[in-house]
Amino acid sequence: MAASGTWRYRSVARTDVGLVRTRNEDALVDRPDDGLWAVVDGMGGHAGGALASGLIRDALAQLAMVPDADACLRAVRARIEDVHAKLNAGAAGGRAGSTVVVLLAVGGRFACIWAGDSRLQRWRAGRLERLSRDHSLVEELVASGTVRPEHAHGHPLANRITRAVGIGQRLELDEIRGSFAPGDRYLLSSDGLHGVVKEELIAELLATPDLTVAADQLIAAVKRAGAPDNVTVVLMAVERDATS
Repeated sequence: MAASGTWRYRSVARTDVGLVRTRNEDALVDRPDDGLWAVVDGMGGHAGGALASGLIRDALAQLAMVPDADACLRAVRARIEDVHAKLNAGAAGGRAGSTVVVLLAVGGRFACIWAGDSRLQRWRAGRLERLSRDHSLVEELVASGTVRPEHAHGHPLANRITRAVGIGQRLELDEIRGSFAPGDRYLLSSDGLHGVVKEELIAELLATPDLTVAADQLIAAVKRAGAPDNVTVVLMAVERDATS
């Protein structure tokens, strides 16, 4: 458990190859002591996707964190943009890329940076809310009214993303900021979770008091549903630091 000011952060991370794939192209960063978490989902097949996600993971894992939110955000962006440039220059030996979602915690506030359909969701007071917006064709169809929100889950075009690190010359990273509340839980996940398990069940499992059990149950739910893809979850809980 890590503390920052009057806040304490606990986290549990899990990644699994699933029941169909033979290689895990997902990766994660779990740095509760530094207030940094990430999920990345590689694409491009075989070694390419794994290399792309691994480059992002390593860049973030080695990042020196400072107690300044703006400086941290700039550093995270710079690291991701550097990986994007390397992939475009052919570091993966061909077309390869990765989604990314990053959560930063500084004091009582958070920031999220993302590209693609790896998600950040928040469980607060028994309610699950999506904080990031998927960069995907289905999300665009929902926004335009072509597809109803309740029909988005399991849509045939669900794996068509519109932004990714390493794909295209220009990288667009979205960003949101917000404040913590005691009891918050933040879930970062690859689409191997939220593309398979419905939000109602995810919300139910996030209510499990034990954080480790909750993370394990999320993976188990994916496997019960067939686990057609790699799946990665990082679950972070926020608490008041009673000692401060």
